[in-house]
Amino acid sequence: MELHTQMASLCSPASIEELPSHLIVDILRNGGLSPIDLVHLELTCRAFGTNQGVLNPLQFRSLMDFIASQLCASHPTYTRLTPSARQALLDRCSGNWKRILAFLLAVDQGSYIYGSSSVSMKVASGRYHTLLARGSSVYSCGSNLCGVLGHGSDTTQCVAFSRISLPTSSPVIHLSANHNHAAFVTRSGEVYTCGGNTSNCCGHGDINRPVFRPRLVDALEGIPCKQVAAGHNFTMFLTAEGHVYTCGTNSSGQLGHGDNVDRSTPKLVEFLKDAGAMVQISAGPTYALAVADDGTVYSFGSGTNLCLGHVEQQNSLQPHAIAKLKRSGVQIVSVSAGDEHVVALDSSGYVYTWGKGYCGALGHGDEIDKTSPELLTSLTAHLAVQVCASKRKTFVLIEDGSVYGFGWTGFGSLGFPNLRPSDKVTKPRLLDSLKGHQISQISTGLYHTVAVTRKGRIFGFGDNERAQLGHDMLRGCLEPTEIFVPETALMVVPASKC
Repeated sequence: MELHTQMASLCSPASIEELPSHLIVDILRNGGLSPIDLVHLELTCRAFGTNQGVLNPLQFRSLMDFIASQLCASHPTYTRLTPSARQALLDRCSGNWKRILAFLLAVDQGSYIYGSSSVSMKVASGRYHTLLARGSSVYSCGSNLCGVLGHGSDTTQCVAFSRISLPTSSPVIHLSANHNHAAFVTRSGEVYTCGGNTSNCCGHGDINRPVFRPRLVDALEGIPCKQVAAGHNFTMFLTAEGHVYTCGTNSSGQLGHGDNVDRSTPKLVEFLKDAGAMVQISAGPTYALAVADDGTVYSFGSGTNLCLGHVEQQNSLQPHAIAKLKRSGVQIVSVSAGDEHVVALDSSGYVYTWGKGYCGALGHGDEIDKTSPELLTSLTAHLAVQVCASKRKTFVLIEDGSVYGFGWTGFGSLGFPNLRPSDKVTKPRLLDSLKGHQISQISTGLYHTVAVTRKGRIFGFGDNERAQLGHDMLRGCLEPTEIFVPETALMVVPASKC
């Protein structure tokens, strides 16, 4: 009878406050919760809002803060940081581990697809087209120049997002759009490319013709990839092990092999093998950037626009570390290669720019060129989480979902509807046009820009002459205008019906 009573007591309903703290920690740590989820729990449950049961109650504000610290400790970006960089990030976030976790996840979201199936997406803006990966499908709209939309040779333009038929069931986790070709990486690590194949930049060997539908890059069979970056007639591939492969034109040394020989299939960049694992890549028109796991940035290719960050305006046929960043101990977590300038984000949420200062694209209040990385002092009061650069314009995404833009206002692609096309924004300015929308991702092409909100809504602004914003009747959008994926796009339709 006594044993029965004890068992009944154990099986009786209990409130969350009565559970052992170690059990609560294990449940929450493995529950896939977001920083917002942790805040909600902290506000709605007394047990989660205190630091009772935490091993170091003076170090953590609450049990939820402790859970956030545990999630940060296992995050790849955080584990790569030096002790001093970790402390700097903790100080920058005022000791708030939930804020640090949100920063780490936002940095991730700039590269990969995260979130629930209903809102998980990745957008990439090309020259006159836009690519969108949402859930298990990928879409494209705009001009099909050289087959870049992946809908076949019969299509000239898609006026709305139309689903691309990929020869795989594995969902796309990363994609890249540039001038006339596109690249996609699936969860299984396979890479598919399509579009203009000048200098065999699609990586399919010496076929010397456009690729109108996504085609598997056979040369990378057995080499799983996690990122791609499409430049002007060349492509970069980042493998799961952190190695970089390149193919296409090599007139400026942008392939990083120490010569000017074009490559028709992906070739390993040997010069980066001894630099540790690479964690991010970005391709400009004729130059390339790679971020190592220790935060070092390597650059190679054309030095014409000072984008290599090496002071000298010379081409580099092989990767070299950007000395100024390395000397200062700055750990970069993300870079974006624009047409004539570069923007980078460090592990404390600070932003750096360098290259040509046309139209104020560097954000320093002038149009002066910068031969090496310079801290963007006007944004140091904000924790930046993503950066994006393109043709003489730059965007910086802040932790609260707001966006700052600076540079060229042409075609309205900078997001300031009250400015003239010839105006210049030389310092970071808040995009009031996106107020009320918490932005999670932004991508800018030649003359258009696309932003994704945390709720999965898509907004575009700028030039729409070739339907790159997914609207049939508008030539341009000065105000951010919502873009919808038509219901018909949820099924694969004949390309001629785009």
